[in-house]
Amino acid sequence: MAVGTGRYDGGYFFEGELLLIHLDSGDVVSALQYPREVLGVEWRSETALRLVLAPCDDWENPQAHEQSHAAVVARSDWGAVEQGSIGAEELAAPAEPVVQPDHSTEARRFLADLAASAGRQWSVRRRVWAVEGTEDGRVLAALDGVLAESWLPSGDLQWAVEDEEGGRQLVLASDGTSVWTNAERRGRRKGGRWETSAPRLARIAVDTGQVLETLSPGVFTVLVAGDRRTILRPLDGRRKRPERLLMFDLDGPVDGPEVSRFDLFNHPFAVRRASRPYILVGTDPDKPHRDKWVTALDADGTLRRLFPHSWVPEEHHFGGPAVEIEQSLVYAGTAYHGQGLQPGGAYVVRRSLNGSVQWQHRTDHPATALDTDGDTVYVAYNSGTLTALDANDGSVRWHTELKVDGAPTTALSLAVAPQGHLLIGTVDGRILECPAWP
Repeated sequence: MAVGTGRYDGGYFFEGELLLIHLDSGDVVSALQYPREVLGVEWRSETALRLVLAPCDDWENPQAHEQSHAAVVARSDWGAVEQGSIGAEELAAPAEPVVQPDHSTEARRFLADLAASAGRQWSVRRRVWAVEGTEDGRVLAALDGVLAESWLPSGDLQWAVEDEEGGRQLVLASDGTSVWTNAERRGRRKGGRWETSAPRLARIAVDTGQVLETLSPGVFTVLVAGDRRTILRPLDGRRKRPERLLMFDLDGPVDGPEVSRFDLFNHPFAVRRASRPYILVGTDPDKPHRDKWVTALDADGTLRRLFPHSWVPEEHHFGGPAVEIEQSLVYAGTAYHGQGLQPGGAYVVRRSLNGSVQWQHRTDHPATALDTDGDTVYVAYNSGTLTALDANDGSVRWHTELKVDGAPTTALSLAVAPQGHLLIGTVDGRILECPAWP
């Protein structure tokens, strides 16, 4: 069975895979040499597979969101295709206009039919974007289709707040009685125009699941917690115009007075366990994605530059998940390259607040989530692996492949619970509770 995956990464690239699944054994082969978003797959015969691919990036091609490349790849035995064996030469094809397909309804029907044929009742659960543990052992999660949900220590679902798209972040109030979460809204093309329904920001009671208050800022909002405050960062998608940055008291009502307001070329930079808000700011309106600085918001509302996000002058870095630890920041990211992610192009780095690099750990796969217990930094990668790094020197303490009942999975979110174990939210809708050692 051929499965095409992918998405736009929000920066430049259209990333994805062509997965070949052996139905008898369950073995999976990722057949493309380089990541590409696969918009469509169609078997033309037992030996020929037609692929519809998104362009590689929209940096060189502003029309990339409306184009595709169609190619037919032939193999005498698709069961013998090896990992990464389909190269760029076979996929080269002229760009054509395309309407971006939505396969969600078709995919749900396919899964329902598959479940019925196996005599099973399946509930659809999808990407778990955030997980948090509470002091009393409950687990909070935000995922596709669910703004937030709570699981009891027994493993029973306590409550769930459904949503059209679902939650993306969770930020607990300092007293633990309520949690903030936000919902993204994807645009849909109607009549030649993109339409997007209003995003949703909500504060929910942890004990009951009651929605205490909501806010619809008009655009998707990134929550940045630190020192009992939250930053509401509207994203309007216009690259060369400053975006409004609002700050409110995290424990107060969202319709209360604004503490600070800035106009910035800012980027997502949610730092876990932050003592104050950190913001990734582009200072040059002509290069808002290249000249990025890590900044901190002081108690008096002053936004202070700390250091450039890229510590290697010749590299252009995309940001990733981050955590604060002992007056330093540990964050992940990738180095931009015109041909896509290169070997060693992903990293996790620990930097003092003066910008000095304490250590760096280079890998071939981007990190999807990270957290720390103070001694160890736990990093999840989009390859389905989980790595524990020594927080002092960055050395690898252990490395493991994530599997559930023998089937591989990929972590999309990760948190160290107050009790010391790891909570992991997966791309296939699972919430895993694991010890902090293999």
